[in-house]
Amino acid sequence: MADEQVTETENRTENARQEDQPKATNETETTSAEKTPAEPATQKDHDGSATSNDESSNSQSEDAHEATVQESVRKPVVPSPAALAKTPAKHPVTPPTVTYSQEDMKSAESFGRVDDNGTVYVKDGQDEREVGQFPGASKEEALSLYAKRYLDLKAKFDLFAARLTSSTIKPHEIDESLKTLNEENTNPEVVGDLAALRTQFAQLQQAAESKKQELTAARKAALEKAIEERTTIVEKAEKLAASLNDNTNWRSTADKFNSLFNQWQEHQRNSVRIDKPTADALWKRFSSARAAFNQQRRKWAQARDAAREQTKIAKEAIIKEANDLKDSTDWANTSHAFNALMDRWKEAGRIGRREDDELWARFREAADTFFNARQADREHTNTAEKENLAKKEELLKKAEALLPVVDEQAAKQARQALATIQDEWDQIGYVPREDIHRIESGLDAVDKAIKNVEDAAWKKSDPEADARVSSFETQLKAQLEDLEKKIAGEDDPDKKARLEAEKATKEQWLNAIR
Repeated sequence: MADEQVTETENRTENARQEDQPKATNETETTSAEKTPAEPATQKDHDGSATSNDESSNSQSEDAHEATVQESVRKPVVPSPAALAKTPAKHPVTPPTVTYSQEDMKSAESFGRVDDNGTVYVKDGQDEREVGQFPGASKEEALSLYAKRYLDLKAKFDLFAARLTSSTIKPHEIDESLKTLNEENTNPEVVGDLAALRTQFAQLQQAAESKKQELTAARKAALEKAIEERTTIVEKAEKLAASLNDNTNWRSTADKFNSLFNQWQEHQRNSVRIDKPTADALWKRFSSARAAFNQQRRKWAQARDAAREQTKIAKEAIIKEANDLKDSTDWANTSHAFNALMDRWKEAGRIGRREDDELWARFREAADTFFNARQADREHTNTAEKENLAKKEELLKKAEALLPVVDEQAAKQARQALATIQDEWDQIGYVPREDIHRIESGLDAVDKAIKNVEDAAWKKSDPEADARVSSFETQLKAQLEDLEKKIAGEDDPDKKARLEAEKATKEQWLNAIR
């Protein structure tokens, strides 16, 4: 804002000065009543701005124009009275648009005088020198013109002093302005206190030097801060690269490197420009850290792929052994053998999730074939477990009758009733192996249904609860589809009846959670 005010004031001063500039005259220019004041002959004149590039361009054009004027009026020829009577005035003196106080004008005019020939002189200490001529004009007009020029020049000094307080001024602008003002202050064709003008210019030089030192220090501090900030980014990248090991989370670390790279680019765009040698050295360190990470990640990926291939080979061998054992009727020894295969499966490790699931399904199919056959054999002798199963199925029916639970009060009553059922359940004992999951899952489903209502009572909205219900519903649907397939392929009436009973139970659960 200060810069805009300075520039605007300087423009007004320059315009006023140009309007005060009298036009060159020649021998043919006259007036019918009186003489038109001729352009005062000046030794030199500098119409430049001390601050603006646009004003400097305008100044060069004006200097060229005034140089032409100076050549024509360097040694003016006073026209004869007859010549003055021939033509009317063409270039009257334009009234200035910017005026100074009478006090300032009188103070400046006190340092000059005009002789009878229109020659203007200025006092410079103990000396006096000619600054120009203004023939045909009154002494007051001539003296006023050169006093205004003095005040114009002083105003430029004041404007430059104001600019030095701005935070946006550049060192080269300071140098250019000082150069221009120095030229204008060297034997200026003005009337005023030249000693005060020289003193002010000396003060401006000192202030300008201090401002340049301040700007240099600020630039140095900003540069040091920028280097420190970018060095911090580099050190973080190097620390990441140095921390790589077998336990590294490569995806997370890659995200961290990408984040640091984005920080680098953002800093490069928004901070001060760092010198090229320093910037190149920092980039070399940062790039080396990224390259080290990429190299280590490639090695890890290669090792992982090799390990997965070995794991796949090991699991294929385990599946082959399981298929060889699945039709055995040596229940005890084969059970131990399957347990050993399971241990080897766990020790083999994991490969890709999809391939792992496919291999596991093949292994599980062989194991289920054996264990289902063993369980079928046990069904003929394990009457106690069947009796326990019947008791638990009756208890399960009582538990399922507690559903659906619609509010908190009903949930409390259902919880009390379910606690009694669970106590009886725990006292009954084991059930046949193939029914353990079904019967236990049934009771768990009732417990979960009651708990859902209890949870909803103290927490009105729980997205995780909805997700759990949806997951359980999906599981029930999958189990029902599996039971339908088993029922369709089962020829044994007893097994088929049990499967249909299990299907009916799960359908009740599904209706309950809906």
